[in-house]
Amino acid sequence: MFRGRHFDRSVILVCVRWYLAYGLSLRDLKEMMAERGISVDHSTIHRWVVHFSPLLLERFNRRKRAATGKWHVDETYIKVRGQWMYLYRAIDSVGDTVEFYFSEHRDLPAAKRLFRKALERHGRPDRVVIDGSQTNQEAIVSCDTTHRLQDRCRRRPKPIRIRQSQYLNNRIEQDHRRIKRRVRPMLGFKSPAAASIILDGIEMLHMMRKRQARFAFNPNPSLAEQFDTLAAA
Repeated sequence: MFRGRHFDRSVILVCVRWYLAYGLSLRDLKEMMAERGISVDHSTIHRWVVHFSPLLLERFNRRKRAATGKWHVDETYIKVRGQWMYLYRAIDSVGDTVEFYFSEHRDLPAAKRLFRKALERHGRPDRVVIDGSQTNQEAIVSCDTTHRLQDRCRRRPKPIRIRQSQYLNNRIEQDHRRIKRRVRPMLGFKSPAAASIILDGIEMLHMMRKRQARFAFNPNPSLAEQFDTLAAA
């Protein structure tokens, strides 16, 4: 993963981790590295974040524990180039992140993409809680129908139960805030592609804090230990 890099792996990992985990700008990190005798440009740190975030997330997902049978689904707003775009998210009944998907549009194809990703990774839930969104309801019904038709079991599974309730979906509204808290100091993303990649990394750090990955011989690793383990995998 780090072959041919000019900087040591430990420097790259700490810059990526600090940027994704804390309210620091790229220039903040440049100054912090300079205080430690390391001269690195802020654009280089940005390239590290964009390059390594997807690789680390892929390795994290291999260790991710299974979700429960009850999901909460909602979308939140993310500003990109001065325009509002959308981060679709799903968590389970214990607060673990099930899946997420960044979209330029708030529409049926985007909602379906989230549910297809969630179903492929975790299988079918028993129940999904949403707010009053008709689009999300249509997406669940459509994806669930397709998934059940593809099921080769003799006994077809029952349809997913859908509960529409703004009050019951407060759990995911609270979870959105942790993501928005990190995004806010960034003052908006420059492009949808960069936003998607960096949001992947921020979601990964959020899941790390919730201890969603299994690490042998260490049931309660720090963020730094999780990063080191994933980088060495």
